[in-house]
Amino acid sequence: MHAKTIVVLEGDETGQELLEEGLRVLAPEVTGLDLEFPRFDLSLESRRASQNQVVYESAQAIREHGFGLKAATITPEERDGVGSPNRILREEIGGKVIVRTGRRIPGVAPFGGVHAPISIVRMAVGDAYGAKEWREGEGDDEVAFRTERIERHICRAVAEFSFRQAEQAGAKVFGGPKYTVSPTYEGMLKEEMDAAAERHPDVPYEPQLIDATFALLISSTGDPLVIPALNRDGDILSDLVLPLFGSIAGSESMLVAFEDDYEPRALMAEAAHGTAPSLQGKNVANPMAMILAGAALLAYGDERAQQVGRAIREASLEAVGQGIRTADLSGHAGTTEFTDEVIRRTRSKLEVWATL
Repeated sequence: MHAKTIVVLEGDETGQELLEEGLRVLAPEVTGLDLEFPRFDLSLESRRASQNQVVYESAQAIREHGFGLKAATITPEERDGVGSPNRILREEIGGKVIVRTGRRIPGVAPFGGVHAPISIVRMAVGDAYGAKEWREGEGDDEVAFRTERIERHICRAVAEFSFRQAEQAGAKVFGGPKYTVSPTYEGMLKEEMDAAAERHPDVPYEPQLIDATFALLISSTGDPLVIPALNRDGDILSDLVLPLFGSIAGSESMLVAFEDDYEPRALMAEAAHGTAPSLQGKNVANPMAMILAGAALLAYGDERAQQVGRAIREASLEAVGQGIRTADLSGHAGTTEFTDEVIRRTRSKLEVWATL
């Protein structure tokens, strides 16, 4: 894949402010990359006005160009409203996998001694989400039902992507579903994990039941891990794993759609946090996760784009390590000040690397 165009999905409140900071870092005058950034307004107001038409149009653009960068958006609570744009985007882009990576931020104390990166690779569709639900009977005899489904090709995408991710990161594939209690349903993901392990014999593989995975995560401090998961399990796991690193500021989230050979066909990256309305307009929010989301997209571009992505990632973590921190990391830097520092460091890295 060659990143020439990154489709920009604008959002709400502080989410939109942080998106603008991320785009400042990706600007051609910083990166030297000839990128274009067509924009779609996915703010709540715009989604309501277009009855979600703008969401479908943005998904079409990501399918066409292969890359998207999304700001945090509001999902309203009313039942018959515009709902979550994320669900529409996942379905329309054909996303099969969501990857969330927690990583150590210099100077931020993690919990339980966790220091190596942990990636959760979960199904993007199916399982408990979108399940048909109903109730029968009344009073104490009332019973609730839910029919969930997972598909083999989604299980295969989760498993194969996990092993490829682990191969790249020098990580171990760890964990898995509760296949002993549910051999037919959850066992399907375990079968695909085992098959992927045979295709990638050099990747360390340690399958664990999901409950054991949670318990061992708290005490495991060593290897970088990639954890394949069902949709619901992965959602919960991400919410545990990312804060283990002391802050979710170093974590980005990626939706991946695949070609037939499980090479990525389209990617949409976003920060793993919400719209943070209380921070809007104050220039205090931390833009690092949004900046890292942009860098994560570049990792799937050509060699030059990958180099720029690495420079941005290193610049962000080094800035924090050397005391340029926003208030959430016990620092005094403002939002724009932190971004300015990342830009300065990214530029100087790229200059130095060019001379080598």
